Amino acid sequence: MDRLTLKRPDDWHVHLRDGAAMAAVVRDTAREFARAIVMPNLKPPVRTVQEALHYRERILGALPEEAKFEPLMTLYLTDDTPPEEIVRARLSGHVAGVKLYPAGATTNSDSGVTRLSRCFRVLEKMEELGLPLLVHGESTDPAIDVFDREKAFIEETLGPTLERFSQLKVVLEHITTREAVHYVEVTGPNVAATITAHHLLMNRNALFLGGLRPHYYCLPVLKREEHREALVEAATSGNAKFFLGTDSAPHPRDAKESGCGCAGIYTAHAALELYACAFEEAGALHRLEGFASQFGAAFYGLPANEDTVTLVREPWPVPERLAFGGAELVPLRAGETVPWKLL
Repeated sequence: MDRLTLKRPDDWHVHLRDGAAMAAVVRDTAREFARAIVMPNLKPPVRTVQEALHYRERILGALPEEAKFEPLMTLYLTDDTPPEEIVRARLSGHVAGVKLYPAGATTNSDSGVTRLSRCFRVLEKMEELGLPLLVHGESTDPAIDVFDREKAFIEETLGPTLERFSQLKVVLEHITTREAVHYVEVTGPNVAATITAHHLLMNRNALFLGGLRPHYYCLPVLKREEHREALVEAATSGNAKFFLGTDSAPHPRDAKESGCGCAGIYTAHAALELYACAFEEAGALHRLEGFASQFGAAFYGLPANEDTVTLVREPWPVPERLAFGGAELVPLRAGETVPWKLL
């Protein structure tokens, strides 16, 4: 197969940053996707509907006039989020979910939730109104090995929470383990998961290939090969509970190549092309459209996009560096060749 036409896909998890940094990267996402769930972990975080709507306007203002792209906004859940904000979110028409960051779990998560029981009134209102909870599923217990934090979170936090709120819509984002795949498979239709291209393409060996590779460092961290294989099997299975979410997360090169490098991998420059590589390696290109263009929209209660995009087999070199608001960033597969190209 040398040409593949799909309904225009959506990205159900992306970081666009703000200001000049956002202006440098948002066009990549808008070029490939019709809609995107935009993460709220700015500094300061997007905690209210008013803040989310203002952020949405800044995103739209940074787009080219011809762009046809809809940012779907999220709120940053805190210990003090009032249930009334959930009502305002649902009425706004532009807020698609509420993001749970366990405090300290990842980039700009210091204002996140310290104990989920403090948010039970908010979760009850979200369950009532059908507003999804988008979960960064990692334990922050320092006694738990970094490679086991997703498993621990599911067992100790997510599982008990969904026993209490059995109809709450949940997206377990950027899953990385066989255990997470199994959990999503066996729970009800109100639970789904996103999978990134980088977790489909790489295992944790990539972090140490020829030396320490900071541009392959992300959270949740890359896992063993057996877990990567489980993710590929889930993504290519045709199971509608698994869908595309890039978790594309740009950082300046000097912030990655530092004594305490930031977690995040930038993939928006070639997101759909990278997913095509993963699906082709699995012999499942015929299932890419469902994963990329249909399943996520259905879970969020939105129609699939009417227009289409086309990928062609045309090798192209990924730039070594990309401009990033006065700095530069290093994209995934910098200096390498990608075999698929989006027309």
